[in-house]
Amino acid sequence: MFSEIFYVIRSRRDGQYIMARPMQATDSDGQPAPIPTYLLLFKEHFDALTYLNTHSPELADQFTVESMASNQLGSVLQRWDFTGIGVVQDPLLPQIDIMDTQNPNG
Repeated sequence: MFSEIFYVIRSRRDGQYIMARPMQATDSDGQPAPIPTYLLLFKEHFDALTYLNTHSPELADQFTVESMASNQLGSVLQRWDFTGIGVVQDPLLPQIDIMDTQNPNG
């Protein structure tokens, strides 16, 4: 069976992946709720480079673009405790489709 290939951006300094973090919400008691984190995935290598060069050109050399097969995603999400994935549809805007893998219904 074939796997779809995605591209991720990873820090050369500490090995962490680039992620999306929505604004922090509060729970019913007014306390800060945990901030969900979403691993950013790109469909093409050049989209990841475009994202870096558009949104942080001064830091682009501190990151690397790596390929990742779709069958590797589950273990990466679990190991790094990501809430889900964000597939970047347009790296210039950016337009990102968020998918919650810990709570697919919510």
